[in-house]
Amino acid sequence: MPNNVVVLGTQWGDEGKGKIADLLTSKAGIVVRSQGGNNAGHTLVVGDRKVVVRLVPSGILHPNCLCLIGSGVVVSPEALFGEIEELRAAGFSDVENRIKLSAACALLLPIHPAIDRGAEKLRGNNAIGTTGRGIGPCYEDKVARRGLRVGDLRDLSIFEDKLKALLDYRNFLLKNYYHEKEVTFEEVMNSVMTVRERMLNMVTDVSAQIANAHKEGVKVLFEGAQGTFLDIDYGTYPYVTSSNTVAGGCCTGSGAGPLAIDYVLGIAKVYTTRVGGGPFPTELTDEIGKGICTRGKEFGAVTGRPRRAGWYDAVAMRRAVTINSLSALALMKLDVLDGMDEVKICTAYKMKDGTISQLPPLAAYEYDVEPIYETMPGWSESTFGVTSFDKLPVNAQNYLKRLEELSGVKVALISTGPEREQTIFLEDPFA
Repeated sequence: MPNNVVVLGTQWGDEGKGKIADLLTSKAGIVVRSQGGNNAGHTLVVGDRKVVVRLVPSGILHPNCLCLIGSGVVVSPEALFGEIEELRAAGFSDVENRIKLSAACALLLPIHPAIDRGAEKLRGNNAIGTTGRGIGPCYEDKVARRGLRVGDLRDLSIFEDKLKALLDYRNFLLKNYYHEKEVTFEEVMNSVMTVRERMLNMVTDVSAQIANAHKEGVKVLFEGAQGTFLDIDYGTYPYVTSSNTVAGGCCTGSGAGPLAIDYVLGIAKVYTTRVGGGPFPTELTDEIGKGICTRGKEFGAVTGRPRRAGWYDAVAMRRAVTINSLSALALMKLDVLDGMDEVKICTAYKMKDGTISQLPPLAAYEYDVEPIYETMPGWSESTFGVTSFDKLPVNAQNYLKRLEELSGVKVALISTGPEREQTIFLEDPFA
C-alpha cells in the first residue's frame, strides 16, 4: 500500500493539480511543497467557496493535515503571511500552526521582483513571460551562493551583512543595466522584521518529519508546482521556470530519499494549455481554441493571464511518463470538450528530417515541428459531474481509452468538474 504519493503536472502547468492534491489530502497526514514559489497557484473549490493557495500546500484546508514547505521552495515572507491572512478571511482560522518550513528555504525579498521585471522589460519581444514575482532572480541568488535563507533570520547581524552585500550587487544591476529604481536596505528589512519571529517559529526539519512519517506509516503527499515542460532542465528552455518540476525535484527539494516515493500521479488536462511565451506544438489560435479557453475558464489562478489552448499532445506526454516514472494519470476537465463534433490527439511530430513519436530533449528554438493528429468523434451529451466511467458518453469513454493507450500509462482519476465529488476514481493512489 503506497504511503508516499507525488502529484505533479505533466504539461506546462495549470493542469488542475490543486483539486487532485486537495482530494487526496483527505487520506494524507502530511502534504509537502518542494519547489517553486508564490508564482504557482492552485485553485481549490469547497462548496461555494473558492480558495487560491500559492506557497501554502493544498492540504491546509484539512484540519488534521501538517503542511511542510521544503528547502527547494523560495519563500516570500510578505506573500506567505498575506496568504495566511487570506485563508483566515475565507474561514480557515487555525492555519499558521499547521505550516512548517525548512530553515534552508531561500528568502524571496523585494529586490527580486524588481530584478525580474527589469529583466523582462529589457528582453522586449524575447521576454520569457515570467510572473514578475522574482522567482528566477531568487533562485539565481541561491545557486550563486549570495542569497539569504530563512535560517539567516536567527542572527540579525549576519543577516544584515549578507543583505547589504546582496543589495550592493543587485542594485548596481538595477541602476546601471536595467535602468530601474533601486531597492533600499530599509525597505527589505521592514518587509522581514514584521514577520521574523512568526517565520522562525514555523521552522522545522522537513526531511526528518518526512522520514518519521514514513516509519510510522503516515501517508505523505508531495505536491508539485508548475508542470513537467517548465522544468529548468527538461522543459522548453529558456521558456521555463527556475526549479525542477519533475518527480526527482520532490526528493531534492524536500530531503526525502528517492526510495521514499511509492507512487507518482501525473496530472493532465484532456487538452493542453500553457501560459506565457515558448513553443506549443498543438496550439489552437482559431475559434476552437478560443472556445476551449472560454469553457475551461483558462486564466492563471495567480496572475489572471489568459492561457493558450491546444489539443492533447501524446508525444509530449510520453516524454513526461519517462522523466517522471509515472504510475498513472489524472485527466482533468473532460466536460470542457462536451458538445464538440470531433476531438484530436497529437500522435507524432513531423520535423525537417522525418517523423518522431517521442519528444526530443531540445531547446525552445528547435521545436519547429508540425503536429500529426488522430481525429476521433466528439460527444453531445454532458459529462459534467459524472462520477462513474460507465455513465460517460461512449465517445468520451473511447477518447479517454485512446489517451491512455497513446500516453503509455494507465488512467487513475478523471475530473468532470471543479468540486471534489465530481471525480471518477478508477484507482486510488493511496490504496
